[in-house]
Amino acid sequence: MSAAPRPYTLVAELTYRCPLRCLYCSNPVELAAREKELATSEWRRVLREAEALGVVQVNFSGGEPLLRDDLEDLVAEARACALYSNLITSGVPLERARLARLAEQGLDSVQVSFQDDRPAAAARIAGCDELEQKLRVAGWVRELGLPLTVNAVLQRANLDRVADLVALAEKLGAERLELANTTYLGWALVNRAALLPTRAQIERARAEAQAAAERLRGRMELLFVLPDYHTDLPRACMGGWASRHLVVSPDGVALPCHQARAIAGLEFPSVRERALDALWSDSPGFNAFRGEGWMQEPCRSCPRRALDFGGCRCQAFQLTGDPAATDPACRLSPRHDLVTDAVQHSEASPEPELVYRRAPRALT
Repeated sequence: MSAAPRPYTLVAELTYRCPLRCLYCSNPVELAAREKELATSEWRRVLREAEALGVVQVNFSGGEPLLRDDLEDLVAEARACALYSNLITSGVPLERARLARLAEQGLDSVQVSFQDDRPAAAARIAGCDELEQKLRVAGWVRELGLPLTVNAVLQRANLDRVADLVALAEKLGAERLELANTTYLGWALVNRAALLPTRAQIERARAEAQAAAERLRGRMELLFVLPDYHTDLPRACMGGWASRHLVVSPDGVALPCHQARAIAGLEFPSVRERALDALWSDSPGFNAFRGEGWMQEPCRSCPRRALDFGGCRCQAFQLTGDPAATDPACRLSPRHDLVTDAVQHSEASPEPELVYRRAPRALT
């Protein structure tokens, strides 16, 4: 196998704690205990080792990263390492004074998540009504001169409101709007029947997003992420397995993506055990799906194999039980029926029960 590629982005999942209970949360359904969270000194070392490995950007994420009292210290460490730092937040526990301190310590940009532009609809997805707080936080971000990204995760209940979400981002003065259709892993897989939209919804939303992107060209970047359940083609998840992104979980486990530790049989050691460069280059879990040697047919002979890398390994495992299988989102997959049947069932079935993200007592 050739040398491991250089990672460009570190996703620092500082904690799994969060005041929201989003139906589509990407955090593991089985959460690690809070007592296992990395200490400040350990996160400082991770940031230094990431910079030495070639990382240029760190996304402070969670859960809700603002629940870490040492976030200012970690932002300062990122600045000392010349890493571009981005805060990915719900905004819920934030006060303006703390945001100002984070900016003083070197925070470069902020991404605020929105579930909907209507309070009741947002509360239905997040499990609580925090829309007004999110609007305040977005205003503070702009007042302090920080670039603002608005992230809206799209699903059945809000997909028909793309125009309203675009208008919201415009009103807030966002530099970037991410309209990201739900990826059905983690809690989103649990709630898939309630979240899956229709193909007609997708097509209408796509057309509206394309028109808005043209109108706003040069003023606001607009990204519309198509759902692979409706495209018949898998996504190049994370730019390829262990290729560009490196995730470190709250308890220090280093991963190629958020859901990788859910794949049975893969070994992912902790940064408490080995240095980050060794984990990235040598650990069996990171090397499991690099290159093309692991591929089965039809991926092995597919002309798209260098574009989508066979799709999402985590999705392949969660749907088929085999992480080396062709992602069932692909129309060429022998198990494409797992996706098409799910879409048909969702469209035909009544509204299912919603299962909100929950956490052990230690994480609340």
